Amino acid sequence: MDFMLYLVLGSFAGVLAGLFGVGGGIIIVPVLVYSFTIQGFDGSVLTHLAVGTSLATILFTSIQSVRAHHRVGAVQWKVFISMTIGIMVGAPLGSVTADFIDGPNLQKIIGVFALVVAMKMALDFTPKTSRGLPGKTGLGLAGSVIGWASAIFGIGGGSMTVPFLTWHGLTVQQAVATASATGFPTAVIGALSFMILGWHDAALPQNSLGFIYLPALIGISLTSMASAQFGAKLAHKLPSKTLKRLFALLLAVVGTSFLI
Repeated sequence: MDFMLYLVLGSFAGVLAGLFGVGGGIIIVPVLVYSFTIQGFDGSVLTHLAVGTSLATILFTSIQSVRAHHRVGAVQWKVFISMTIGIMVGAPLGSVTADFIDGPNLQKIIGVFALVVAMKMALDFTPKTSRGLPGKTGLGLAGSVIGWASAIFGIGGGSMTVPFLTWHGLTVQQAVATASATGFPTAVIGALSFMILGWHDAALPQNSLGFIYLPALIGISLTSMASAQFGAKLAHKLPSKTLKRLFALLLAVVGTSFLI
């Protein structure tokens, strides 16, 4: 039953990754926390295990999402390269930061973040274009901050990258596509960092690779890769306002439950 849950979760996360460029982690982490709690995992590690596993699944989700967006020429690769340089600095720092935060407090931080994202989606807030893209240094700094926060929350960073890029003149489709691409290095570096940081933790359950739980990684990845392509196609065809508001409601419930 747990493995079936991971398969369903992967399908949902993949669609979200392709549709919104969010990597799926914003929903993967809360569901894994609940699942790991029910399975009786040690409370001192289960939140970090959920975050690390989520980052590892985004490796597979982002690959398929980026392929679909690249086919229609939406990925801005020069922006991707500049931001990735910053991500390579920020993501490891974010992983170390999360390792210093105990599980219950990390859940509260993730809960607040989920509520912020829910409010943004419910209000359909998109910053108005006010300036052009910054230079390589500016993009690198933005990448480092987004990489740092993404590693703490276990996400690909799309919920921050998309507003940033649209604010600086990219279309929504270009921003979503480029955010999907930057989610890959964020996931690679973050997952490796969580794997190393949790390597010798005696409280981890069996079938863990540091703070990565392999059964969940396999189950989610099996279905997310196909559904991410489907989500990316929808992003270029369907108005998403209603879907965003429904997703916002789900995130609001998740965020509130984490806080209480």
